[in-house]
Amino acid sequence: MSALGAMEPGPGSGPGSGGSLFRPLSADDGEQQPAEIESLCMNCFRNGVTRLLLTRIPFFKEIIVSSFSCDSCSWSNTEIQSAGRIQEQGVRYTLAVTSRQDMNREVVKTDCAMARIPELDFEIPAFSQKGVLTTIEGIIDRAVAGLEQDQPVRRATDEEVARKIDEFIGKLRQLKEMNSPFTFIIDDPSGNSFVENPHAPRRDDALVVTHYRRTPQQAAMLGLEGEEVDAKPPDAAEDLRDEVLQFNTNCPECNAPANTNMKVVQIPHFKEVIIMATNCDSCGHRTNEVKSGGAIEPQGTRITLRITDPSDMTRDILKSETCSVEIPELEFELGMGALGGKFTTLEGLLKDIRDLVERNPFTLGDSSMPSRTGKLQEFIGKLQEIIDGKNKAHFIMDDPAGNSYLQNVYAPEEDPELRVERYERTFEQNEDLGLNDMKTEGYEPEGASGR
Repeated sequence: MSALGAMEPGPGSGPGSGGSLFRPLSADDGEQQPAEIESLCMNCFRNGVTRLLLTRIPFFKEIIVSSFSCDSCSWSNTEIQSAGRIQEQGVRYTLAVTSRQDMNREVVKTDCAMARIPELDFEIPAFSQKGVLTTIEGIIDRAVAGLEQDQPVRRATDEEVARKIDEFIGKLRQLKEMNSPFTFIIDDPSGNSFVENPHAPRRDDALVVTHYRRTPQQAAMLGLEGEEVDAKPPDAAEDLRDEVLQFNTNCPECNAPANTNMKVVQIPHFKEVIIMATNCDSCGHRTNEVKSGGAIEPQGTRITLRITDPSDMTRDILKSETCSVEIPELEFELGMGALGGKFTTLEGLLKDIRDLVERNPFTLGDSSMPSRTGKLQEFIGKLQEIIDGKNKAHFIMDDPAGNSYLQNVYAPEEDPELRVERYERTFEQNEDLGLNDMKTEGYEPEGASGR
């Protein structure tokens, strides 16, 4: 409608000027006549009439009410547009509807506003309807009409869905009878929606008006993302957490060029770790490794889990390369460095231990002694019974660097089957970690400080 722009107020036609195009909204004002424009009907593609009314809502702002009607096909449509700009802040109106008078309150709902009735878990999303100047009862009537529109088709195709919608329509109609109070909420990021306060300029105890700062998502929805001058610059560290990095390496088996993928992962109630996986297209070799994303902890960690239920096998586990594993019931101990760093489940780690024993050619190959083979087969059988949940056992992880983790399924509460102990490292453990010769303070030569 090109004529719409010609009717908008100029700089000297504000609410307080004598030549304003916008008049207060009143049913008694006989001089308030809409402008009529001949326009095309989008239903029958014949000419109809669009009526434009430039009006001002008391204690609110100017709006443009447009109404279209077609005499040829009897199609009609009504909508409103804000005559002002998008406000600096969004607005949220929360009204406690307790009487029939509340149902008659005037409501301006723009097309980018969301309307909600929490008691029915009912919501009219933004941009699902055109802007409208109506009452709370009118909004409920429009919702009922929209739901009833396709009910004949639903009753023929899906009776169950049609029945549930009929039940919900009945609940909406009961709201109009005011059998029980309910809450009506309008949330408009543009700040141009409005719910009437019949006591204005005095305060309305039933109406709560909240102004808020738009989120970046809401600003983008309104087309304002380029105007967010104080938006935070992107954090390189955050981008790294959300991205899978890839770099070129050589396959450790065939030395052919391969790709290694690396991803930073945050383990809940623990810390960040770095997962690296290499896949060789030439020989099919695959390997994965887990590195701690943080520093060596001030104390070592000893984690003891009492395996009592098959569900314990699903616990997440992070075994760093400095962690040793012990199962006292099997008299088994896996030293530091064995199996490398792994992020898996308890079942996955126990299966890796089983496969490590089974693939050892010096224990189960031709060079092994029958007595040793029998003991190892017995060990593998007992380990498999623990994996299957048939036997109870203790699983102990000892990590002097403090970078291993076993999931607490009761977090943040204490796990009755899990015990985590912190301890001071011995000199030998610090020596294994290379900490005894590491100097982090006062390492500059004396001559360097004088320069």
